[in-house]
Amino acid sequence: PGTGKTLLAKAVAGEAGVPFFSISGSEFVEMFVGVGAARVRDLFEQARARAPAIIFIDELDALGRARAAMPGMGGGHDEREQTLNQLLVELDGFDPQIGIVLIAATNRPEILDPALLRAGRFDRQVLVDRPDRAGRKAILEVHTKKVKLAPQVQLEQVAALTPGFTGADLANLVNEAALAATRRGAEDVTMDDFNVAVERIVAGLEKKNRLLNPREREIVAHHEMGHAIVAAAIPGCDPVHKISIIPRGIGALGYTIQRPTEDRYLMTREELADKMTVLLAGRAAEQVVYGHLSTGAADDLSKVTDIARNMVTRFGMGGALGPVTYESEPAGFLGQVAGMQRLYAEDTAREIDVAVREIVQASFDRARALLLRNRALLDDSAKALLSKETLANEELAAVLARVLPEEPGAAAASAAGR
Repeated sequence: PGTGKTLLAKAVAGEAGVPFFSISGSEFVEMFVGVGAARVRDLFEQARARAPAIIFIDELDALGRARAAMPGMGGGHDEREQTLNQLLVELDGFDPQIGIVLIAATNRPEILDPALLRAGRFDRQVLVDRPDRAGRKAILEVHTKKVKLAPQVQLEQVAALTPGFTGADLANLVNEAALAATRRGAEDVTMDDFNVAVERIVAGLEKKNRLLNPREREIVAHHEMGHAIVAAAIPGCDPVHKISIIPRGIGALGYTIQRPTEDRYLMTREELADKMTVLLAGRAAEQVVYGHLSTGAADDLSKVTDIARNMVTRFGMGGALGPVTYESEPAGFLGQVAGMQRLYAEDTAREIDVAVREIVQASFDRARALLLRNRALLDDSAKALLSKETLANEELAAVLARVLPEEPGAAAASAAGR
C-alpha cells in the first residue's frame, strides 16, 4: 500500500492521451443480483464506443478474488462470482482492433482467481515495490517543490534516513516536516524538522503529559541504554542515532532509534542473531540492574520470537532441524481461509519450539554478558539520560565511545553453548 499503483495508472492515462475510465473493484458488487455484471457490460460498452481507451480497475481483489472450490466454502458470494464471470467473458471477447487496454491494481495478487491471470487476460504483471534510495530521493524532489528548504538540507541524506518508506510515506514525511517548521515559526524546513518528522512517523506522537514515577523512569532509562550499549558493542550493527525516555505513541515509554547505513535485502544468520541480541538488551539491562523483569519489553519479545521462528521454520537456520521449510505463507483463496498449513509431525513441532527457545535464550545471554562487561557505563549513561531525557549527536557519541566492544569469538561461543 502507498507505493503508487493508482498514481502510475493515472500517469499512463495522461501520457497516452486517450479516454480513461477508472473504477474501483468494490463498486461492481451490489446486494441486488445482476447489477455488478450489468456494470461490467456497461463499462466495456462505453470504452468500445470511445476507443482507443484505457480502463483502470483499482483494488481488483474486491472483484477478482478466487472463486471457492465448493459452494459455501470460503464465503462464496453468487453475485460477486457472476460479476467476475462477466469480467472474464469481456476479457475473452477483446478484439485486437478495438484498441482497449485494461489495467488493474491490487495489494493482494496471491488471492486473485487463476482465470484472471492466465495468458490473454491480465498477462503482464508489474510489481510496484518500495523505492530504493535513489527512488526515494527522486520522490522527495517531487514533494519538496512546494516547500521552502533550508540551504543545508540534502535530500540524499533524507533518503538515507528513510529505508522502507513508500511514496505515500515520503509525501507524509515532507508534510510533517513542514508542519514542524511552522510550529516553531521558521521560514524554511531544516534537517532537524525532517528528523522530528521521521521520529513522529516511526515512533508516534510525543506524550509529554504522560507522567512516569521516578522508579519507572529509571527502569526505562536503563532499558533504552541497554539497547544502545549492546548495539554499539556488536560490530556491524546499525548505528544508534537517538535515545529518549519521553513516551511516544500508544505504549512506548521510551525509544532507541538506529539508522541503517544502506538498504538491505538479504540478512545472514549472524546478522539476525545480532539484531535479536540488540532487541533483548533492554530486558537484559533490567535484569542486570534490578534483578527482575518488567512488561516494558513486550514488543521486543514479540519481534525476537517472530525472527527466531522464521529462522527455524522458513529460513532453514534451525541447526538439527536441517535446511527444511516447515511453514510458508498461505497462498490462494483457500490458503487465506485455512491459514498456515502445518505439514509436520507433533515431535517436529516440539523440536521447533525448543530450537526457537534456544535461539532466543542465546541472544538474551549474549546481551546480558555484554551489559555486565559495560556495567559501569550502563549506570552512568542511564543517569545522564534521566537528567536530559534525550541523548543525540555529540552527547550520544561521547557516551557510546566508551563502550567496550564484544570480544572476538564471543558470539560464536554463546551460540555453541546453547
